[in-house]
Amino acid sequence: ITEEVSRISAWPELRENLLLLQRHIIGEAKNGIVVEGRDIGTVVAPDAQLKIYLQADIHARARRRENELQSLDIQSGDVDDVAASLSHRDALDSSRAVSPLKKADDSILVDSTDLGLEETIDYIWNILKQRSLLGLPVVVVVGRPNVGKSTLVNRILGSREAIIEDSPGVTRDRIRYEAEWNGRHFIVVDTGGWEPTAEGMALKITDAAESAIQEADLVLFVVDSQVGAQNDDDAMVQMLRKSGKEVMLVANKIDSDRDEIDAHSLWNLGLGEPKFVSAAHGRGSGDLLDEIVSALPEFGRSRIDDGFRKIAIVGRPNVGKSSLLNAFAGETRAIVDDAEGTTRDPIDEVIDIDGRTWRFIDTAGIRRRAHQASGTDYYAMLRTERAIEGAEVIIMVVDASATITEQDLRIISLAEDSGKALVIAMNKWDLVDEERRISLEREIDRGFDQVPWAKRINISAKTGWHKDRLIPAVEEALESWENRVPTAKLNAFLGQLVGSNPPPLRGGKQPKILFATQAGIAPPTFIVFATDFLEPSYRRFIERRLREDFSFSGSPIRVSVRIRER
Repeated sequence: ITEEVSRISAWPELRENLLLLQRHIIGEAKNGIVVEGRDIGTVVAPDAQLKIYLQADIHARARRRENELQSLDIQSGDVDDVAASLSHRDALDSSRAVSPLKKADDSILVDSTDLGLEETIDYIWNILKQRSLLGLPVVVVVGRPNVGKSTLVNRILGSREAIIEDSPGVTRDRIRYEAEWNGRHFIVVDTGGWEPTAEGMALKITDAAESAIQEADLVLFVVDSQVGAQNDDDAMVQMLRKSGKEVMLVANKIDSDRDEIDAHSLWNLGLGEPKFVSAAHGRGSGDLLDEIVSALPEFGRSRIDDGFRKIAIVGRPNVGKSSLLNAFAGETRAIVDDAEGTTRDPIDEVIDIDGRTWRFIDTAGIRRRAHQASGTDYYAMLRTERAIEGAEVIIMVVDASATITEQDLRIISLAEDSGKALVIAMNKWDLVDEERRISLEREIDRGFDQVPWAKRINISAKTGWHKDRLIPAVEEALESWENRVPTAKLNAFLGQLVGSNPPPLRGGKQPKILFATQAGIAPPTFIVFATDFLEPSYRRFIERRLREDFSFSGSPIRVSVRIRER
């Protein structure tokens, strides 16, 4: 059977019918599906949310195949015979005209040579989790301003994630987090305060909250038990009923048995029995979480169409980060206003651009140094740093029409230190005249000298001008960030480099470079073994030549030296 598989599966008529059958099965899957096959990612399901290209050393595969056949009492010959058979089949599958075996461009390569079955499954499961492809149910937390929604979200998460301050309107956008209780995982969404007669910025916050409700599997309607139900609460009840969503009424700020008795008047809202909690002190939070996970479906009602790569949009306040996100999204996802700091938390958004899905993190502006920051600004700065750490590539947005500031330089340093791929978006280019262009180039030469490798794209997020140039630059930066130079090529390059430009003398002796290896990717990290330390200027020379010869545009490079006797 093994010998005939490749020949029979290549029949065009058979392939055509199998293709229809496979796509039908995939289309009928309600909660997602895992499918396997030679051309699954390239032909059968080219739009799959996650593609894994699994490979292993031919001898490891042969040993596994031999063990499988022996467990079935099937004679297989020795390991070399099995390896030869597998190699022959690989050659046939890779060279066939119809549905050949090949790696999809957007697939993830997983080498299982040194992994067991459970280890391989765990590895892929972590990828699914990282990219939020597990179809988790969604809990949306809503209510009037300053009723304790963000405090409740933090209680659910068990950590200080949502920004909290004792004033209305601190949470302005809808923010998504992953939560877990007793083994059940779900998404919790924190929203800004809802107001039925909102205007201006408050209206935008209300609209964002209503959009979040449409994504919900369960809505937690939070009421401040200390002030009781207000007219705005009655209006929100009417809105929630129209949404058709399952709603759980949460009476917050219940710090005593007496508070519970007083809060029974909330039954009048018509949403059933209130759930009594003190989000600040934890009273009743465990019981509430038990009720939440009991009410949630096993899978979210809305299938998660998640991004494949993570982009953090960073920059100081009011440079156009939210406008850029909205230009990509084609709708107002992040709240945009001319006031500084109108985006306070990282907002995780999934956006499809030209057939490829990306996860964008729109971060709050970093206003001041950590030791100068206080309150909301301090926590927003922490969120921004975490957004950078959680991203794979950073789009640094700079207001080209204004003088580059110390804040811009600090954010560039954060991005460079993180080791992530980087693209610089010079925004508001439509406001830049010739005189400003000349002064801007001088500022860039002085201020961005530590990241000359980062590609700069001039754009106008407001009008969309040159927006289409950003994603190709991001893709190039990611490709460079994950670029691996074969050891043989690397040492051939190094031999030519040292032959024409030997390292400078150190203490009267010339260091000898023995060999080099690439220790890792993301970012590319190289270790040079030498008989003595190399001057920093020579390390920078090696890095510059590596970029010229192997194309690392948009990615930092790490070059370290280890001393080894000859």
